[in-house]
Amino acid sequence: MYFVVFGTDKPGMEKVRASVRSEHREHLRHHDHSVKVVLGGPTLAEDQETMNGTMLVIEGSHIQQVRAFLEQDPYNKAGLFKSLEVRPWQWGLGAPGNDV
Repeated sequence: MYFVVFGTDKPGMEKVRASVRSEHREHLRHHDHSVKVVLGGPTLAEDQETMNGTMLVIEGSHIQQVRAFLEQDPYNKAGLFKSLEVRPWQWGLGAPGNDV
């Protein structure tokens, strides 16, 4: 099952984001989690440069696994997010192994 994660930064947290970004990226790349991060990246403000959130696609057995994984994310631990939403997601267009 796939899950899409939308994290929205609290205003004025650019320095916090920058200070833990390398730890966050390392966390996403570990292969010893019960979930797999399939893709992701920062969302941007309208200026198309300023990072203001996070979007991830995570593969896991159930939503509780994803939430437990996110609890350990350095961004979340640093209090970066104003909101963090996890939605079950059915991958359609561009899905791995799908030519459509």
